[in-house]
Amino acid sequence: MPGVEFLDANILVYAYDRTDQAKQRTAQDLLRLAVAGQMLISPQVLGEFSATLLYKLSTPVKPADLVSILDALSPIKVVATDAAIVRRAVEARGKYGVHFYDGMIIASAERGRCTRLWSEDFNAGQEYFGVVATNPFE
Repeated sequence: MPGVEFLDANILVYAYDRTDQAKQRTAQDLLRLAVAGQMLISPQVLGEFSATLLYKLSTPVKPADLVSILDALSPIKVVATDAAIVRRAVEARGKYGVHFYDGMIIASAERGRCTRLWSEDFNAGQEYFGVVATNPFE
């Protein structure tokens, strides 16, 4: 795999959501690479993932179970969020017209020097500040 890659929250959610088994398998394959140190995430990704599992699944995950899941994800490298990331997210909004929080993801992937952003929420194939969005489910 050339370069470091970044996982968006929706990939993590699919890895634990049994609703679509094909997406789950694909997401779990990517998650294994992340846990092996080949991908990055951000605190925002962990937050969105946690909120989705706690509140948005048809069968929400219990807090104690989510803590265990987060412990299992702890080997994944996390890009720190700071004021520069927020500023860059605003620039992403201006340049690409993305939602602010999507800009935070783009800025975090850029900060991590990632070449690819795995997500279904971005325009597949589009480059954002040098990071190419890829939808693993297409």
